[in-house]
Amino acid sequence: MKSDDIKQAALRHFSTHGYEGASLSKIAEEVGLKKQSLYSHFKNKDDLFLQVLRDAGEVELQTKLTFFNNRQDPSPEKSLYAFLVMVKELFQLDERMKFWLRISFFPPEHLYHLIGNEVLAIEDQVRKMLEAKFAEWMSKEQIFVEKPRIPASAFMGIVDALMIELVYDSSPERINEKLESAWTVFWRGISK
Repeated sequence: MKSDDIKQAALRHFSTHGYEGASLSKIAEEVGLKKQSLYSHFKNKDDLFLQVLRDAGEVELQTKLTFFNNRQDPSPEKSLYAFLVMVKELFQLDERMKFWLRISFFPPEHLYHLIGNEVLAIEDQVRKMLEAKFAEWMSKEQIFVEKPRIPASAFMGIVDALMIELVYDSSPERINEKLESAWTVFWRGISK
């Protein structure tokens, strides 16, 4: 249980101060430990940071992968739009997702490639899930495109555009305008 407490404190510190600004001493103090005691739970700052990052990545991945399985509405229009709203709210409200978002755009330099690979691996899994959904909707003639990869990639582009607004803490109006504009053009492009 102490490792989870340490990771929760570390999440707050890494989210607020980034990798470089987070202090292991302050993280330890927050959970009632001395800095040296952290090393019985984590090898070093990188190990703690990467475990917090992987926990956040797992939350993102599972939330996105299970979204369509939990949807009762068979309409691709409503399901895809609801997915975008869910992503927006997830990254606005969940501290782990705020951390994931910040670090995926601004990783510590010495962990750049490692984090990039983890972020892209999750994105690939989400894209494959979306491709499967688009293929299903294509087979039911609910959307009209040549290959499921095309709308899946374009849809991921809308998600990426929302991420830019969220990482820079844009106003809710600006975020919603980008969502609505991108969504309208996207949906017109794949529906009859």
